[in-house]
Amino acid sequence: MENCKSKVQTSAPSPKLFLDAYKKEGDVFVVTLSSKLSGTYNSALLAKQMYLDEIGEKFIHIIDSLSACVGETVVALRVNEYIKNNFNNSEIIASINKFISEMRTMFVLEKLDNLVKNGRINPYMAKIAALLSIKVIGGAKDGEIVMVDKARGYKKAIARLIEIIQKDNINFEERILGITHVQCLERAINIKNEILKKVTFKGVVICEARGIASTYAQKGGLVLSY
Repeated sequence: MENCKSKVQTSAPSPKLFLDAYKKEGDVFVVTLSSKLSGTYNSALLAKQMYLDEIGEKFIHIIDSLSACVGETVVALRVNEYIKNNFNNSEIIASINKFISEMRTMFVLEKLDNLVKNGRINPYMAKIAALLSIKVIGGAKDGEIVMVDKARGYKKAIARLIEIIQKDNINFEERILGITHVQCLERAINIKNEILKKVTFKGVVICEARGIASTYAQKGGLVLSY
């Protein structure tokens, strides 16, 4: 994929895959990639309507994470926590919506090639960034990708990212720090250790990227959510 010059293509899961999952016993909560980045959310909604039309009533709630990668993991873990604490479904929906509105997602990528190929980043700006060894610190705002800051070189970008996290005005001890890495576990462990020197999270989860996450974050990329 790194040697491919053409546009990179990905596809959302089909409604049938969701429908098959909905047929299992119990209430259903679905956590998807941001609806502004993928058709996954709409596939899940369509499958819900198909289930209600073809099979009958059942509690199925689709959650738009407004994030990606480990952001979805962090949301799913929070939903699981609410369930274990015996929240009813209405309480879970209200609580998770509030959590998502306050959740942070940021990233530092080694390469921007596939984001450029698919028109998600200006190719001229990406070329200038590469020539000057500028690393972009990106983030999610209302489910869309935005630039948070930039720095010369990867190490400075990571140091700046940690500074941004440290200055965040939230209760870290009530949150889990999630880290997605693309074939760079050592980097993920290092940034976890550096962050924990500055702030205390309730827990940390590290995930290796798969599918669409590895397509766009590319080798060496890190995505953080909390």
